[in-house]
Amino acid sequence: MDSIVIWTIVILAGLGLVLALMLFFIAKKFKVEEDPRIELVEKTLPGANCGGCGYAGCHAFADTAVKAADLSAHFCPVGGNDVMKQVAAILGIEMVEKAPQVAVVRCNGTCAVRPKINVYDGAASCRVKAALYSGDTGCAFGCLGCGDCVAVCEFGALSMNPETGLPVVDDAKCVACGKCVAACPKKLIELRAKGPRGMREFVSCRNTDKGPAAKKACGNACIGCGICVKTCTHEAITLENNLAYIDPAKCKLCRECEAMCPTGAIHGVNFPKPLDREGIKGRVAARKKEVSNE
Repeated sequence: MDSIVIWTIVILAGLGLVLALMLFFIAKKFKVEEDPRIELVEKTLPGANCGGCGYAGCHAFADTAVKAADLSAHFCPVGGNDVMKQVAAILGIEMVEKAPQVAVVRCNGTCAVRPKINVYDGAASCRVKAALYSGDTGCAFGCLGCGDCVAVCEFGALSMNPETGLPVVDDAKCVACGKCVAACPKKLIELRAKGPRGMREFVSCRNTDKGPAAKKACGNACIGCGICVKTCTHEAITLENNLAYIDPAKCKLCRECEAMCPTGAIHGVNFPKPLDREGIKGRVAARKKEVSNE
């Protein structure tokens, strides 16, 4: 009986040794050598693994960057241009700097101008809420106020303002990873160029209803009147589906559109001086008079 046990152990041990040797030689034969630059690039990255670059983490970003012919499709929003310069140096590739971006909330439907018409008593999730109905207010395009964008932000750049019921972006903390953009079921958050010294203009509304309906739903809504389009001399504003949009690449930050907007749907951010609404209106009126006299 003892000899049977001993032989069983010997056979199993021998079989295990043979299989281990087979696996060792197979691994050696089919081993895939990884480019050492992948590890160097990954160590250069911030290690946030946020997915803001469009890849499934920093390792995937490094792997595809090393294999790419150029870095046009690769940018780490957390590390920014400084990190990308280091990556380009490792790979011996030229890197074109990109303008820093920041998230902006395109809804100005505060509690004061967008009163509730019903009460939601379900799960505290914008995605769930959007799947059930259009929201608590008459505006089917506005913020649902549950803070899904705040929950997904890994950098503490978003918070809910209890007074307005809207999310607020902290420019200093936002890395433009895009997670909040993907989390908003109403598509109210957009990544835009930060602009010189953080100054920028944008239409804080996504309502595409016609003017009277939009105004009834929210006092701050864009009503598609087109005054901003007529005012802008830089052709930076377009009007489509009753909604104005400012192209950040063309906008000269003159703030004329903001001053002329009858509902306050256009927002200027981080300007050093308050908006001189009356002064700008006078300048626009004088320009129109000159044109009419020609």
